[in-house]
Amino acid sequence: MQDLLGSLAQSGMSRSSGARLRNSLGGGGLLDSLSGMLGGGSGESFQGSGQPGGLGGMLGGASGRTSQGGGMGGALGNILNEAGRLVGGNQNLAIGGLGALAGALMGSRRGLGGALRGGLGGGVMAVLGAMAFQALKARAGQSARVPLGLASPKTEEEQAELERNSELVLKAMINAAKADGQIDDDEIRRILGQVEKSGADPEAREFLRAEMQKPMETEALVAAARGKPELAAQLYGASLLAIEVDTPAEKEYLEKLAAALGLEPEVTQRIHQTVGLQ
Repeated sequence: MQDLLGSLAQSGMSRSSGARLRNSLGGGGLLDSLSGMLGGGSGESFQGSGQPGGLGGMLGGASGRTSQGGGMGGALGNILNEAGRLVGGNQNLAIGGLGALAGALMGSRRGLGGALRGGLGGGVMAVLGAMAFQALKARAGQSARVPLGLASPKTEEEQAELERNSELVLKAMINAAKADGQIDDDEIRRILGQVEKSGADPEAREFLRAEMQKPMETEALVAAARGKPELAAQLYGASLLAIEVDTPAEKEYLEKLAAALGLEPEVTQRIHQTVGLQ
């Protein structure tokens, strides 16, 4: 499922998907630094333990060259360091996936193989996890938890849960794309064509086609995230990556989705700012 999520992220659900991912990673010089320092798609994990100032110190030099959007920008290093402390060190974060995603967004990878597509899918889950962590950690009276995806799975059970969450993220993106009507045949062909170019196999493409042709399943997505605010925030963030939010139907869908997921307005506002939507 992470392979398919990586392929979908590479193809772009909407014309703004890439820009919103770049904003979420900080954009500009910080994105370039992530691509170079974190493996640029190699899938290698950054250990960080021997670096002065930790990961935040390494990324701090790029913090003044971030995107013009409202993303995490130079704060990303601080977010990762804070999350790393909560999970016992940066080596327990999915840093390699962020590097793979940054490398792809910088245009440094073409004709991606399955392993790297999985790295991209892991990068999408990591950036959504960072987005959720940032948006939720300031809530009064509630402790911050590092979402699975940003935190690397440590057990087979956590790996299975991450795979399930990746499928929910994929479905949330597709569901959002249906907000102003069905995904038409031309758009389905465009997305499937792009996914095929990224190397997705026929079985994965048929799964994606079937999902795009299904009726909307908002209630099922909401039920899956009930009692899981971190997952709820990730699903909302994924929805923002999939649509332009330039029609009344899309705006109404996001408002109803946020309410159903139990996300407070200040949480969704932070997520909007992270992807560059004001």
